[in-house]
Amino acid sequence: MARNTLMDPPIEQLLDKVDSKFTLVALGSARARQINAYYNSLGEGLGRIVPPQVTSVSGKPLSIAFEEIAAGKVVYERVEEAGEGSGEQRALEEAMDAAISGGAFGEDPAVVDEGPTAG
Repeated sequence: MARNTLMDPPIEQLLDKVDSKFTLVALGSARARQINAYYNSLGEGLGRIVPPQVTSVSGKPLSIAFEEIAAGKVVYERVEEAGEGSGEQRALEEAMDAAISGGAFGEDPAVVDEGPTAG
């Protein structure tokens, strides 16, 4: 059977497994990094990284990751964002405000160093 594309599994099959192209890119690249780390740590005996979950003729981590996504071996889960009124969200916003206002960097953002002055 002749194929019109070089990509196997086809992009249409991969997009059926995720909700958007962006999710596919993020999921595929994250899994490819894990597979690459697994291959790089084989001699160390650490065993903390999950090996490839499919048998693949390709040796490329991204191709293996896409094959795992197509086979349903790699899935993702959306994390719901915290509501406006949650204490955790409020604490995060306060920490960000403190960092922006100069508290984290020890400098006043209103003071701008313009370099040497001509005089």
